Amino acid sequence: MAIDPARETALKILYDINENEAYSNISVNKYLEAGELREIDRAFATELAYGTVKWLMELDYIIDRFSSVKAKKLSPWIKNILRLGIYQLLHTDKIPSSAACNTSVDLAKRYGHQASSRFVNAVLRNIARSRDSIPYPEKKDNAGYLSIVYSHPRELVDRWLELFGGEFTEALLKSNNTVPDFNVRVNTLKTTPDELLEALRQEGCTARLGNYLKDAVVLENPSSISRLEAFKKGYFTVQDESSMLASVVLEPAEGQLAVDVCSAPGGKATHLAQLMNNRGTVLARDIHEHKLRLVEGTAARMGIGIVKTQLFDAAGFDESLEGKADRVLVDAPCTGFGIIRKKPDIKYSRNLSQQKEIVALQKKVLDNAARYVKPGGCLVYSTCTIQPEENLENVKAFLGQNRDYKLADFEHLLPEKLKTATAQEGYIQLYPNTNQTDGFFISKLVRVK
Repeated sequence: MAIDPARETALKILYDINENEAYSNISVNKYLEAGELREIDRAFATELAYGTVKWLMELDYIIDRFSSVKAKKLSPWIKNILRLGIYQLLHTDKIPSSAACNTSVDLAKRYGHQASSRFVNAVLRNIARSRDSIPYPEKKDNAGYLSIVYSHPRELVDRWLELFGGEFTEALLKSNNTVPDFNVRVNTLKTTPDELLEALRQEGCTARLGNYLKDAVVLENPSSISRLEAFKKGYFTVQDESSMLASVVLEPAEGQLAVDVCSAPGGKATHLAQLMNNRGTVLARDIHEHKLRLVEGTAARMGIGIVKTQLFDAAGFDESLEGKADRVLVDAPCTGFGIIRKKPDIKYSRNLSQQKEIVALQKKVLDNAARYVKPGGCLVYSTCTIQPEENLENVKAFLGQNRDYKLADFEHLLPEKLKTATAQEGYIQLYPNTNQTDGFFISKLVRVK
């Protein structure tokens, strides 16, 4: 029996994520690097794995309505095979129902037993026949309906409805289930955007300029980025445009000391160095040694010599750095609810009950980092979440206790399409549904004395 290698790889990834609590991006990379898949199969396995995780709540809801055995009582392999099969039936356009069912049955024979394969076949074929009449929750229970139809935990939907209202929340949920642009940042120390586009074209990549920033490029057929010569030569690094904005807003200059207190994997630290024309010092800190190696590797590949890594916990205070830095970047640990498009498992693995602990850590990191800034210097506080408790409320609480800081207008640093009144007040909140970027918060604080 020949098993489709892409689907089997996707199944192993799903098992790793759902049963071993592995992070989706780490698991995908692990299984793709370990295998000998063709490029087309690597792309297909990635799509299946991420797509199935993205729609997990809906898929389990459907299993419970079409299976005689509830999802939580199924063996892990069979449950993930069903999830994978239902995803193909409901959320892909080019896969015939027969292929989705038959390949799932093949997987059930290998990872279950004969009775399991018959069970999988019966459930999937029943769903295939009934795909246009699946009994979703009634719309009168708006939160319950949105939770299942867009596959987001109920508590998150409830909170967003409270914050943003029904229309915005539904648009946000819908956007979270789309595939985001694959953004990279041009390394202007080595090349130009136009030169990078041509180099990528010669390697068979379709690419275009970014939506907002002059140094951003979108790869429209990303696959095996690390194998590209343009990547190996350090012509670009992967980074979302929202993340690039944090360094732009910090506005570092040649010869300055810039400190990135939560640096890994190094996108912002190398961007700061790039904006400083590789002159000065960027101190890149992280709590994990192996993550600092990532920063060092990225800097070396990009030909950057001013990034100095240091193992340090940002929740602690370093007296030797007090009042020394011209620029400090605090890209704080957060719930990550702004990057659900890229890491869909975040919406299941992190919940609002963790938020108080995260906010407390953020406050500690911000308080310590602020003491490193010299008078006249500035600090950017950013997160990749959309929760106000972690963002503007945190900044306001900080300002209430630190009279030597004030928010600074940075609208002039933003591309025209992102200029907002809040940027004049010193902060901006981006959303995937309105800005087509990661959900990202940026604030700029200047030390006045």
